[in-house]
Amino acid sequence: MSGSSAASPRPSASADRARRPGGRSARVQSAVFSAVGQLVGSGQRDTMTIPEVAEVAGVNPTSIYRRWGSIETLLGEVAVAALTQGEPLPDTGVLDDDLAEWSRIIAADIGRPKRRAYLRAMVFARNDVVEECPCWEIRREQAEEMVGRAAQRGEATPSVRQILDHVIAPLYHHAVFGLALDDTYAETLTADVMRMTESGSASR
Repeated sequence: MSGSSAASPRPSASADRARRPGGRSARVQSAVFSAVGQLVGSGQRDTMTIPEVAEVAGVNPTSIYRRWGSIETLLGEVAVAALTQGEPLPDTGVLDDDLAEWSRIIAADIGRPKRRAYLRAMVFARNDVVEECPCWEIRREQAEEMVGRAAQRGEATPSVRQILDHVIAPLYHHAVFGLALDDTYAETLTADVMRMTESGSASR
C-alpha cells in the first residue's frame, strides 16, 4: 500500500498476548492457530470445539483451556492474527486519502474467502454481547492514530466513532454476509464519513 512511516498502533492486551509469545508457547500457539485454520477451511467453523482443535494441533486440550479459556476467545485471537497484522497505516498527509487507502486495504483483505471464514467462525462462537472485540479495538486504535495526526495538521476530522460506525462496521458486515467488497464501495464509505465532517463544520 502507499503511505509511509506511520508508527504501528498500540495493540490491545489480548492482541499483544496473541502476537508475542516465545519458546514453547510460540510453538503451541502456532500449532493451535494452524489447527483452527484447517478446521475453518474444512467447513467446521460453526461446530469446532477446543478438544477438536487440540487433536488437530497435537496439543493437550488443557493447554488450550488454560491459555484461551473458551473457543470464542481463541477464535477472537486467531481473527486478530489473521485480519489485522502487517498493515502499516497510510500517511499521505491528508486524512481523506489516508482513510480511503486504509478502507481499500481492509476491504481487500477481509473480502478474501479465508478471511470471511475466520470472521464468520468468530461471530458464530459468540452467544452473548461481548465487552471487547480485539479486531474492533485494533481498528479503533488505528482510527485514533489517523485522526490524531490530522488534528495536529489542523484538519477538520470525523470522530473515531463515526469512522468505526460508517466505514469499518459496513466493511465487516459485507464480509460476514458475503456481500461484494471492492475499492469503489470502500471509497464511498470514506467519502460519506468525510461529508459528515463537512456538514458538521458548516453547521457550527
